[in-house]
Amino acid sequence: MSGIGNIDLKQLRVLRALLKERSLTRAASQMGMTQQAVSAQLNKLREVFQDRLFLRSRQGVVPTPLAQELEPRVKAVFDSIEQLIPPERFDPASVQGTYVISATDYAVEVVLPELVARVRQQAPGLKLIVRQFESDRLHAMLASGELDLALTFPAFAPESCQSKLLFSEYHICVAGNDSPLHERKLTIGDVAELPQLIVSPTRANLIGSADSWFASKGYGRNIVMSVPSFSAAPTCVASSDCVAFLPSRILPHPLVTPIDLEESPPCFDVIAAWHPRTDQDPLQQWVLSLLQEAFPGQV
Repeated sequence: MSGIGNIDLKQLRVLRALLKERSLTRAASQMGMTQQAVSAQLNKLREVFQDRLFLRSRQGVVPTPLAQELEPRVKAVFDSIEQLIPPERFDPASVQGTYVISATDYAVEVVLPELVARVRQQAPGLKLIVRQFESDRLHAMLASGELDLALTFPAFAPESCQSKLLFSEYHICVAGNDSPLHERKLTIGDVAELPQLIVSPTRANLIGSADSWFASKGYGRNIVMSVPSFSAAPTCVASSDCVAFLPSRILPHPLVTPIDLEESPPCFDVIAAWHPRTDQDPLQQWVLSLLQEAFPGQV
């Protein structure tokens, strides 16, 4: 043989057709080619394999022993190529593999149960891995394929990523159940002076998502504590003199009670984010459709 680099897919298709039809005329008809074009490709194949491959007969052509030996190999090549092409219709029930999601504990509590229920019902062969949310590595993890989806807030989503709005959320200011703050309505100025707890799931600092809202009203915040998870916030608030702004969907909670405010911070969005490289991936599109189904029209 003169080398695999001298053969192309078109020539292999001609070889497959001749092995099946045993006729240049029928092979040409099947492939939509002229008989002369098929003959030209056959001549190239003969050069590659250094064998005549087919001999003329009254009925058409007869394969040589080498051509007969090549037949199952050619079939295996095309079977492998067909496996590279995804099926036209995505069937969740036949999906096998692993799908990796990055999420804060808020998304784990609020978003994931709706998604997991649908995945387990429709795609039992798909395994889910939920990772701790890491905003600093989010772009690299999505771009490399280490991560398939992030459930987050727009401020944490890389600009290079695509995103889908799941719903709009709002904060409720809470204090411990026995706090005297429940006896009156508070102004923004009142709240600004109170010791406040914030949730910072990505970075250990004292910077909160409502800081800009307080600043726009001319106030700074008296932030005295930061915790890394939303689930830890109610316990810490209940055992201290702190107040906290918590997302409405993790409330009510038995340890805290909402405070009556004259004005509340603006709403914020909860999104799903992914890398553009998976835009056309059937599995990605299906997962996003499940999220759309779980949170329809909740903007």
